[in-house]
Order: sequence, then structure tokens, then C-alpha cells
Amino acid sequence: MAEEKITFIEKVKSSILAFIPVLVLAILAVWVSQWTPFRVYGLEYVFWAIIFGLLVSNTIGFPEKLRAGLRTEAFIKTGLVLLGAEIVFSKILAIGVPGMIQALLVILSVWYFAYYISQKLGLSKSFSSVLASGVSICGVSAAIAAGGAVKGDKKEVAYVISIVVLVAIPMLLGQPFIARALGLPPDVAGAWIGGTIDTTPAVVAAGELTYPKEIYGEAAAKTALTVASVVKLSQNALIGIVAFLLALYWTLRIERNPGEKPSLLEIWYRFPKFILGFIFTSLLVSTSILDPNISEITKLIRGWFFAFAFVSIGLDTNFKELLELGGGKPAVAFITAQVFNIIITLVVAYILFGIIFPVKI
Repeated sequence: MAEEKITFIEKVKSSILAFIPVLVLAILAVWVSQWTPFRVYGLEYVFWAIIFGLLVSNTIGFPEKLRAGLRTEAFIKTGLVLLGAEIVFSKILAIGVPGMIQALLVILSVWYFAYYISQKLGLSKSFSSVLASGVSICGVSAAIAAGGAVKGDKKEVAYVISIVVLVAIPMLLGQPFIARALGLPPDVAGAWIGGTIDTTPAVVAAGELTYPKEIYGEAAAKTALTVASVVKLSQNALIGIVAFLLALYWTLRIERNPGEKPSLLEIWYRFPKFILGFIFTSLLVSTSILDPNISEITKLIRGWFFAFAFVSIGLDTNFKELLELGGGKPAVAFITAQVFNIIITLVVAYILFGIIFPVKI
């Protein structure tokens, strides 16, 4: 009993000591992200949080004893539960049929393409699933949920999270320019951006950059931003379904022994429990049991938890280890899948929003 008590005390002490640099770097990330040039180009706190963490980890280093005290998963899972308050089903229904059709078509096609490419390059099935979920659904949140469902390697999940954030930056800067160059209608541009960029803050930033109201008017700016945000929300709303299906598939097919009958308990064991909190929070807000305006408060709190999480990911990540992981093949798989994602989503968005269900706000 005494040994357990000491171990618990040591864990608490380690967590407290590890949180001090995490807090300092998170505050710095939020502060830097508020600088006007960075805000204009969509360099959100998420980007700076992981960059500062990586800089510390790969230069002066982060003490191994403190690394054990990082609570990355706890920060992310708490943030994702709070994210549920921002998934209001009435907002999704405002864009309605085309938004959900696009989300389903894109997720199915991109997920299977990314999984196929990852397998061809020799990645493990669990790594392939986490990577496919990250690139097809909504980046970080989906990678964490998929990692829990397949009990994936934490380093593999961290890899996907890191590349999602880093790839999102050139996308949020480049896609608005391409959308204008192609002459895409605001709703099509918004649907394209919302369906491809893998972090919600980056989607909002890109949506605002696509058709600035000072140049293109209030209607065009609002349409692009609203459609982009709601399409991303539609994809976010499917996290729980994908996590459940992955847990089910892994239990019934991938890790099933010949002649063995998997139990419901095993499926429950694999299912990421925090997804239930995400769904429950969303239902409370969507049914107005909780005031929908509470999302403004939860968004602020979620932002800090995500800042802590991304700093922790950076502090726990070594570039040398990332480069050695799969010999660069995961990066090739991710970028190839993302290019496919950009092309297929543009086609789907143009057909749904540009031809069948045009949106004017």
C-alpha cells in the first residue's frame, strides 16, 4: 500500500512539474498568435503551440523524468468533449443535405484511398487507420479517436497529429488563392476548404481569407466562411461513428483469432469513451438543454486544453525519431492522400454546391 501511495504522489509531482513549462509555452503560443500578421495568415495558437514544443524538445531537450508527467491524452480528450458543445445539429442542417452528402462521400473515398496507399507503402494496419482517419475526417480529433479505437502506438498518433498541423498551414494559405484563381463561387470554395483542411481553426482562417469582405462584399465573405465551417462541423460530427466502426472492425476482423467469438465487452474496451462525452455534450446543446451560447465559453476553455495538448505533443516529439518512423513513408502516404482529398473534394463540392444545391447567405 505504501509503495502505491508513493508512486501516486510521484506521478502527481511529475505532472505538476511537467505542466509548468507546458503552461508557459501555451501562454506564449496564444500571445504570439494574436499578433496581427499571424492572425491575417491564419497562424493560430495550435501551430505555435506545437512549434514551440518541438523547438524545445529538439534543441535544449525536455527532461525524460518530466516527459512521463505530460498529460497529452487527458488534455486532448477533455478538449474534444468540450468540442461537442460547438457541434449544434441545427447549424449542420442549415446547409443540410449537400454538406452531409459531401462529408460522407469524402470521408469514405479519402479514408479508403489513404488506407490503401499506407498499406502499399508497408505501414501497419493500425498506423494506416490512424493516418487515414486524420486525413479524411478532421485531422487531430479523428487521429486521436482512431488511435484509441485500434489501440495504436502513441508515437504513430503523435506523428499524424504533427503532420496534420504542419500540412494545414500551406493549405490554408494556398487554397483561398487557388479558389479565387479558379473563379469558384463562394459556397463551392467554402465547401472545398471545409472538406480538405484538417483543423477547424485553419478552416475558419482559410474561409475568411477566401473572399475578404472589403474586396468581395459581405455576402460572398459570409457564404464562404459559413459553408466552410458547417462542412467541417459535418465531418466532425461523424467522429463518433468512425471510431465505433473502427473498434468494431478491429475486434471482429483484424485481431480476431480463428474460431474465436469476440465479445461486446472487447468492443466496449476498444471504443474511445471520451467520444460518448463528445456526443452527449453535442446533444445537450443541440436540444437546448444547455444554452447554445455556452459554446462561446467551452470554445475558450477547449482552446486552452488544445494549446496544452499541442505543446505536450511537441515536447514529447523528436524529429529524428519521426524521420526514422517508417523511413519517411508515412509522410508520402499522408501527402499523397491529401492531394487526392483536395482533388476529389473539389469535384464533389462543385457538383453539390455549384450545380445541385447552390447556397446563398
